[in-house]
Order: sequence, then C-alpha cells, then structure tokens
Amino acid sequence: MHTAESLNEHTMPPERHKGPVVLRREQLRRSTSDERLLDQRPAPPEDFTRTDPWRVLRIQAEFVEGFDALAHLGPAVAVFGSARTAPEHPEYEQARELGRALGEAGYAVVTGGGPGVMEAANRGAVDAGAKSVGIGIELPHEQHLNEWVDLGINFRYFFARKTMFVKYSQGFVVLPGGFGTLDELFEALTLVQTGKITRFPVILLGTEYWGPLVDWITSTLVASGKVAEGDLDLLRVTDSVSEAVAVLTEVHAGSESLPDDAAPSFGA
Repeated sequence: MHTAESLNEHTMPPERHKGPVVLRREQLRRSTSDERLLDQRPAPPEDFTRTDPWRVLRIQAEFVEGFDALAHLGPAVAVFGSARTAPEHPEYEQARELGRALGEAGYAVVTGGGPGVMEAANRGAVDAGAKSVGIGIELPHEQHLNEWVDLGINFRYFFARKTMFVKYSQGFVVLPGGFGTLDELFEALTLVQTGKITRFPVILLGTEYWGPLVDWITSTLVASGKVAEGDLDLLRVTDSVSEAVAVLTEVHAGSESLPDDAAPSFGA
C-alpha cells in the first residue's frame, strides 16, 4: 500500500496513458496498441478484448472522440518538428515565433502535443491568445502533453491521429525533425499530389536542414521520372516565419476558412 507520505518522499512513477486509462508500475506494458493491432499472432479465443472485432470498436471510439473535440476548432495549421529540440536551441525559439505568428493571423495551432518544437509552437499560440491544440499518441516510452496545450487528445492508433491532423488543418509547417516528422510530411504530400486534399500548403522551415532533402528529390526522384517536376511546387522551403505565414494566408485568401479579425481566444 502506498501512503501519501511515501508518495511525497519519491518522484511519481513512470506512467502510460491508453485513452482515458492511466497505467503505472506493474501495469505498464512496453507494447503499444498499434503494435498489438498489427501482431500476426492470434489472440487466445477466450479473450475477446484482444481480438480485431473488439479493436474496431475502440478505433471507432477514437474517431468519434477526435471529431467531437475538434469539430468547432476553426481554421488551423499543424506544426511538426523534433521532440528532442531543447528550449535553448534556435529552432525552439523559431517554432515559438511561428506559433505566435500563426495565432495572430487567425489560425489555431495544432501539434503532436509533445516537447521540443511541438511545445514551442503551442507556447507561441498561447502567447498570441490563440487556440493551442495537442494531438498525442501512445508510445513505448510515455510522452506527456506539454503544459502549453489547452485542448489535448491522446490517441492509441497512429492512423486515427493522422486523420485528425489532416481533417482539421489547413496546412502543415514542418521544422527540422526525425522519422515521425518525415512520416507526416510525406503523407501530406501524397494526399495533396493525389487530390485527396486541396488548398493545403506544405512549408518546410529551415533551408539548411531541408535543402539536401529537396535536392535529393530533384536530382533523384524527378530525374529518374519517379516524381513529376511539377510536384516540386507542392513544397515551399524558407527560413522566414513571416513568409511561411504569408504563404498560408495567401492560399486561403478569399475562402471562408479564416475570420476577418485576429485569432479568437479560447472560450465557450
């Protein structure tokens, strides 16, 4: 039994969030819901909660909860980048500046809700009095929603989470990041290229970081005919926060997606 005194004497134990459920100590599992969903080994016949039909109900619930929470979000831009970016790094300050500028332009700021670039962008949105949203994911090593998220949703399944980013954002701004950032970037490019989403700018912030990737796309993918040269127009690369925001507002000018006034504050 853990008394209040014993808990106060020690730091809080590691925990994991699975939807509304919080797991600690012996209840922790290193596998994730995505991993178990894709596991080819059959579940014990007596355990219906580990079968695919049961998971379909849980997946359905994630979509319902996400749609319900974000239905009235308004115009929004998703910001992606590394969770490992330290607060003292210039990219952190740039992401915070971006979040503030997006908020002032009338957009809600949507991130993955984690630390690093995501935290900085959410913090910038709060600076501007704009809506600050975090869409988290269950990971093998728990990652909590950062303190600057005002509206947060945690997902078990990556594909349900990705749907929320695309459905409720009018564009992506991508700062330097790793595999997760690249995953979101290329999914967005694929959806735009195939006409699944329209009027959806994808902006890479950081020419030194992203330049070699764009050069490879040009010299290898385009040169070998794997990607059409016109598809390069799907990307905009810049070092300027103001240019990134200008691209977004220009694309959406004249549409009904942006209000006439500045960013609304979080309210009822």
